[in-house]
Amino acid sequence: MKQIIKIGTRKSRLALVQTEIVVKAVKEKNPDLEIELVPMTTLGDKVLDKPLDSFGGKGAFISEFEDAMLAGRIDIAVHSAKDMPVSLPKGLWILAVSLREDPRDLLVTRKDCPLKENGIVGTSSLRRRLQIEELYHVQTKNLRGNVDTRLTKLKNKEHNAIILAAAGLKRLNLLNDGELSIHYLEENTFIPAAGQGIIAVEGRREDSLIKLFEAWNHLESMYCLEAEREVLKLLNADCREPVGVYSSIEKEQITLRIVYGYDNRVIKVCGSAAPEDRYQLAQNLTAKIKRS
Repeated sequence: MKQIIKIGTRKSRLALVQTEIVVKAVKEKNPDLEIELVPMTTLGDKVLDKPLDSFGGKGAFISEFEDAMLAGRIDIAVHSAKDMPVSLPKGLWILAVSLREDPRDLLVTRKDCPLKENGIVGTSSLRRRLQIEELYHVQTKNLRGNVDTRLTKLKNKEHNAIILAAAGLKRLNLLNDGELSIHYLEENTFIPAAGQGIIAVEGRREDSLIKLFEAWNHLESMYCLEAEREVLKLLNADCREPVGVYSSIEKEQITLRIVYGYDNRVIKVCGSAAPEDRYQLAQNLTAKIKRS
C-alpha cells in the first residue's frame, strides 16, 4: 500500500517553489510516495495594510496550517523557518530543515537609482528597520506582500529601496533582474532573522513522518536554527521585537551573533561554543543582553 501525505503550503510563488524543493528531495528517497499539495491562504496573506505585530505576529502565517495538521486535514506544512513562531502547539514539531541558503538580506533599488541619505526604504520588519536606519541614516515605510508585490511597488517608485532575503530572490531566479540593483548586506554586520534561508518542515510527532524526513534533514542547519530560536525564546521575542539572530558552524565551533533593540539602544553580542553547547551559548548571550 502506497504511503500518501498531504502537504500544506501558502499560495505565493516562493512558497510553492520551496514546497517543490521539499517534495523533490523526499520523492528521490521515496519514489512510491504519493503527495497531495494543499494550498492555503493565511491571515498574514489576507491582511497586507498593517504591520504583522499589530494583528498576530508570525502566527498569522502559520496558525491555519497548525490547526489543519492537528485536525488531520494535512500531514505537514512547509515554511520559511524565519516565519515560524517560537512556540509550537503540543503535538507538532520541526521534523526537518534544508541546507541553509544564503542567509543575507539584500538592499534592492531601481537600476541607476542609488539610495541616498533620508531616502525611503520599504520594510515591515522591526529588525530590518533597526539596522538600516542605524547604518544608512534613512527613513523606513511599512511594506507588506509577497516578493513579486514588493518588487512591483519598488519599480512603481513607491519606495527608494526595499529589503528582501537573498534566499527568496535566488529561489525565484530574480537576482539578475536587469531593472534592479542589488547590494548584499553582510550577515556579520546586518544580522539576519532567526532561521533566514532555511526551509522548515513542520508536522505531527509521528514515527512515520519522522522517518520520512530524517534522511533529508540537514543537521548543521538544524543546530543553527535551534540556537537561533532559543535566543528568541529567552528574549521572549517574536516579530514584535527588533531582534536579529544568526549562527554559523565552522571548525567544530558554532558562532552566534545577536542584535537587539531596547530602550532606544542597539545592543550587539557575539560568542562561540561547541555545537553541542548551543543552548548554553544562547543562554549566556541573552543573559549578557539583559544585563546591558
